[in-house]
Amino acid sequence: MIRFEIDGAIATIAFNRPQKKNAITAAMYQSAADALKEASTNDAVRVIVITGDGACFTAGNDLEDFLQSPPQGDDSPVTQFMNTLCAMAKPVVAAVPGLAIGIGTTLLMHCDLVYASERAKFAMPFTQLGLCPEFASSVLLPRIAGYQRAAEKLLLGEPFDASEAERMGLVNRVLPAEELMPFVHTQLTKLAALPSESLRITKQLMKADVQTPLAAAMQTEMQHFMRMLNGPDAKEAFAAFLDKRKPCFR
Repeated sequence: MIRFEIDGAIATIAFNRPQKKNAITAAMYQSAADALKEASTNDAVRVIVITGDGACFTAGNDLEDFLQSPPQGDDSPVTQFMNTLCAMAKPVVAAVPGLAIGIGTTLLMHCDLVYASERAKFAMPFTQLGLCPEFASSVLLPRIAGYQRAAEKLLLGEPFDASEAERMGLVNRVLPAEELMPFVHTQLTKLAALPSESLRITKQLMKADVQTPLAAAMQTEMQHFMRMLNGPDAKEAFAAFLDKRKPCFR
């Protein structure tokens, strides 16, 4: 359910579960983390692209799988995926063909370039699930979009389209659906042709001042997230989702 390919200097990691809108299971997180690690250590790979097969990027966590296998400790698959992507020294490009929910949106903040189809939709509905932000989005989104825009997206958790994502600075460029992957391939080819050390050092310099706060934020967010996951609001939100009804928070 994770497609991992290396073609010359370009590594592709794709969520490949289109029948479930590419919703991510624990096994998929582990496969994606392993793919990132392999791409990181393979000297032939100069640039990585993360995308989704079919019409979606990813609908976020598979809630049934997530409730059965919640993250436990620093070695959990989702934590491995987060830490590996956050620490990636090589350029990472995201190609978003459609729906990007929850971690499908927050992981974009750790990519260096993000390109989206005009059909893409984004949302971070953590409060609607009785939870809190993850993947350091509580730090990165205000930095990218400004506090008020970040507050609107994280407090209300409402969806927004590709044009708004571009205005916020979350997306570099929005393209017609049929032009997305050809354009992304052009950008990947440009990056792969550049000196790898220059790319690595440039990325390192740009991210130097935020790496320590990001690690601290991810740890703090996860502590709150796991506590809230076992709380009454999250239990009601998940039950309502599975029952296809509106939750009642008292």
